[in-house]
Amino acid sequence: MNRFVIADPALCIGCHTCEAACAETHRTHGLQSMPRLHVMRNEHESAPQQCHHCEDAPCAGVCPVNAINRVDGAVQLNESLCVSCKLCAIACPFGAIEFAGSRPLDIPANVNSPLAPAAPPAPARVSTLLDWVPGVRAIAVKCDLCHFDEQGPACVRMCPTRALHLVNNLDIARASRRKREQTLNTDYGDLSLFTQLNRSAK
Repeated sequence: MNRFVIADPALCIGCHTCEAACAETHRTHGLQSMPRLHVMRNEHESAPQQCHHCEDAPCAGVCPVNAINRVDGAVQLNESLCVSCKLCAIACPFGAIEFAGSRPLDIPANVNSPLAPAAPPAPARVSTLLDWVPGVRAIAVKCDLCHFDEQGPACVRMCPTRALHLVNNLDIARASRRKREQTLNTDYGDLSLFTQLNRSAK
């Protein structure tokens, strides 16, 4: 079982601090600055949506260049190998993979070279799967549990209400054991009515 970050909607206040921490941490390490999680809201609660680090990760199975692999109990994506085919985002059942592109530092936006015709204006934004920006290659981005940081995921550390938790194998085993114990100790009450109905049906 892989490690992953889980959110408690009862504690999340929708402040987007996790998104900012994620973006800044990856930017300072030379990676795409798009946050790897996005806070989703409904009428009553909010919680960030992010990669589940699936044990049988479909994104890794469809990547044609093996840019996505299981490393140290997490599904990691190598941005340097990504070829922008977007198959991983299509295969992800949770919508946890998006695409972003960093423009080269020495080339400002909307610059035109005399050696090439002017680029067309960027179209209106639809989604990261369909959007394109002239001169910028889209790179897949997904949660990597901040594997480059010894302190662990930045979103977990910076959450002001401690709504995010890094779950590992021990936590999963503990939760499974507690669920089994609760099932064994469940009082099902008087089942005589159910037995009578079952007999009459026969």
